[in-house]
Amino acid sequence: MSELLSNHVGGRWVAGEGAGTALFDPVTGDELVRVSNAGLDLPAAFAFARETGGAALRAMTYGERAAMLGAVVKVLQAHRAEYEAIATANSGGTRGDNAVDIDGAIFTLGWYAKTGAALGPARALLDGPAVKLGKEDGFRSQHVLLPLRGVALFINAFNFPAWGLWEKAAPALLSGVPVIVKPATATAWLTQKMVADVIAAGVLPAGALSIVCGGSAGLLDALAGEDVVSFTGSAATGATIRQHPAFREQSVRLNVEADSLNSALLMPDAAPDSEAFGLFVREVVREMTVKAGQKCTAIRRVFVPAEHYDAAAQAIGAKLAAIKVGNPRNEATRMGSLVSREQAATVRNGIAALREVAELLHDGATHELVDADPAIAACVGPTLLGARDPQAASLVHDLEVFGPVATLLPYRSLADAHALIRRGGGSLVASLYGADAATLGASCLELADAHGRLHVVSPEAGSLHTGHGNVMPQSLHGGPGRAGGGEELGGLRGLGFYHRRCAIQAATGVLDAIAPLATSA
Repeated sequence: MSELLSNHVGGRWVAGEGAGTALFDPVTGDELVRVSNAGLDLPAAFAFARETGGAALRAMTYGERAAMLGAVVKVLQAHRAEYEAIATANSGGTRGDNAVDIDGAIFTLGWYAKTGAALGPARALLDGPAVKLGKEDGFRSQHVLLPLRGVALFINAFNFPAWGLWEKAAPALLSGVPVIVKPATATAWLTQKMVADVIAAGVLPAGALSIVCGGSAGLLDALAGEDVVSFTGSAATGATIRQHPAFREQSVRLNVEADSLNSALLMPDAAPDSEAFGLFVREVVREMTVKAGQKCTAIRRVFVPAEHYDAAAQAIGAKLAAIKVGNPRNEATRMGSLVSREQAATVRNGIAALREVAELLHDGATHELVDADPAIAACVGPTLLGARDPQAASLVHDLEVFGPVATLLPYRSLADAHALIRRGGGSLVASLYGADAATLGASCLELADAHGRLHVVSPEAGSLHTGHGNVMPQSLHGGPGRAGGGEELGGLRGLGFYHRRCAIQAATGVLDAIAPLATSA
C-alpha cells in the first residue's frame, strides 16, 4: 500500500484514520499515494486557525504580509522540480501544462507580494475619500476595510492543484485571513506537498495555512459567521453548498466559480486569409489542448460567420490532427491525459451527448496514443464538433464537456452571434478576433455584462496578448450566472472578499487620527 499523506491542522501534522483513498497515475494506472481526513477534529482545527493564525496575521502590517508572500515564493521556487514530477505523475499533464499550474501559482503569489508591498505599514484600507454629512464640514463619513476575523476555506477543483490554492491564498493571506484548503482528492498530492514545504520552511505563522485531504464531510459544519468560503467546481455541487445553514443562517460569505461555456467569436471582417483568422484558429486549438481542455476558462463554443464555417472547420481540424496525444513523459507528446479514467469516461459520455445535436468535424478517437496503453490511460483525443443550426442545438449552450472538446457554430449577423453567446447563461471569459477596433469595442459592450472577462485579439495584439484561458492576477476571474456569480483576483480588488467594510462617522480630528493607520488600496 502506498504512503498515506498527512493533514496539517491545529498547527501540527495529523494522519487520517483508515486506509484512505488512493491517487493514481492517469497514464500508467499506478497507485501513487493515499489521502484520508477521517477522525480529524475539524471544529478545533478551524478554531486554531481563527484564533492563533488570524491573530498572528492581523498583528502584521500589509507590507509585512506582502514580504511573507515573497518568502513563500522562494520556498516554492526551490522545490519546483519536485512539483513538476508530482504533477506529471498525478495529473497526466505535459511540461507546458505543469507550467501553467505551477508557474502560474508562483507568478500570482509574486505579483501580490510586490503589489502588496506598496500598502506599507497600514493595518486598514480606506475605501474612498471622507465625505461631509451635513452643511458644516466638521463631521464626516469615512469608509474603511478591515480584515475579517474568520478563516478562509478553499474547496478546490482537480484541474489546478497548485494555482487553485495560491491564487486564492495570496489575497487572503495578504489581507490577514488564515487559510484552510481542501484540494480535490484526485490531484491532492501536489497541493499537500506545497503546503508541507511552506510549513517546513517556517515562513508563515502557526495556523495561517492548513490542509485537509480527502472528503469534505464536516467542513461546512465547522464554519462560523466571520468565515468565508471559496468553492471551485461543478454548478451542481455549488448549488448543494449554497443550501448549507452556514450561508442561510450565519451569513458566511461564499464565492462560487462553476461551469462556464466560454466562447471564441470570429468577427465578420476576419476572412480566412486574414491575420485575425490565423490568430483565432491558433487560440482555439491551444485552448482545446492545453491541460487536455481541463480548464474552467477553456473555449467550449466557437462562433464564426456562416460563410466561414467550412474554412474554420478545416483549419482547426488540420491543426488538431497534428496533435500527438499520450504519455507526457515522451517528448513527442503535445497533449497528455485527463486526470482520471472516471473523468475520461465523463468526457466521452459528454461527446456522445453532443453528437446527438452536432456533427463530428474532427474525431479525437483517430489519434493513436504515444507511449500509452489505451486500455489503461485516461487519454481522450481533441474533438471538434459542429452544429450548422446553433439555434436548434440547445444542448451545445447547456452542456460543458470538461475536456478537449469544442463545438463550431455559425452566425448570420453580429446581433445573432451576441444572442447565441449569451445563451451560455453567463461565462468566465469570451475572446473576440478581428481587426476593426470600433466593431470589437462595440461587441465588448454588448457582451461585458454576461462575462467576467473579455479577451480581445487583434493583429496588433497578436504577439502581446496573454491568452484566452490564462488568468492573470491583475484581471478579474469569475463570471455571472452559470459561471457561479463570483469574483476572484482583479488586482487588489481581490482583497475585498476578505475584508469587512465599515462607515466611520466622526469629527475630522478622529478621522485624522485613523489616517496614519490606513491606506488606499
